[in-house]
Amino acid sequence: MSWFLKVCKNGRAIHEKFASKYYDHITLGIDFTARDLQEHQKSKGLPWEIAKAFDHSAVIGPWQYIGETEKNLSRHFRLEKNGKIVQEGDTSLMIYQADQIIHYISQFFTLQTGDIIFTGTPKGVGPIEIGDRYKAFLSNQEILNFEIK
Repeated sequence: MSWFLKVCKNGRAIHEKFASKYYDHITLGIDFTARDLQEHQKSKGLPWEIAKAFDHSAVIGPWQYIGETEKNLSRHFRLEKNGKIVQEGDTSLMIYQADQIIHYISQFFTLQTGDIIFTGTPKGVGPIEIGDRYKAFLSNQEILNFEIK
């Protein structure tokens, strides 16, 4: 599970003090990895992008608007698998905050309106099985609820 930002205006080489002007929606999501394919590709010294970029590999919740004054607020989030918490975090505990991430990545490519930034994953990554039910919560509001098929 990751905390996602949605870019709201184009920009490149964005100074950190202005970075908050470049996103206005957040949500949670999961970017799945086909670990077997990843290990196979790695063992052959090949790129393993295909282990992350397959059909339905990313589940993204509905976007929530956040105003400028809400951007620095701490947000708790968690992921439940079959009713048990498997990942939990808080935006205040992120190694790099949203403004730092936007500043950094905008040094290498232009951010475009509608781009989605995946911010990272807290500990608790694990295997999935058909029939698993996942629920993700942002500040105790259910954002995702789905079953693996």
